[in-house]
Amino acid sequence: MSAGANLSVTDLRRAARHPVDFPVIVEHYAHGDMELHVSNISAHGFMVDDAATLKRGDRVIIRLPVVGRIEAYVIWTRDTRAGFQFERIIRVDDFMAMIDTLQPNPRLRRPR
Repeated sequence: MSAGANLSVTDLRRAARHPVDFPVIVEHYAHGDMELHVSNISAHGFMVDDAATLKRGDRVIIRLPVVGRIEAYVIWTRDTRAGFQFERIIRVDDFMAMIDTLQPNPRLRRPR
């Protein structure tokens, strides 16, 4: 069992979310390539704000700076937003390096 396997949805929501402005093309298992906009991200997952065609359980592969390709699946939807959980937790040092890339302005970054 992985280190994050016993986390509840509440625990996942408590993970530090970092606001980002990251347009991305994801590989959707049924719909092929899809353009999405990631508006926040944590070591456990991310939220997009333009997910009208996605539903709970949908799986995608997203390419992130530093991290590379990682699989994620939709755990909730509301209006045009959707929350994704990564298949694995991103290592802290990789996550912080990714945030530095996604948020080049240090004033926008959450305190560490």
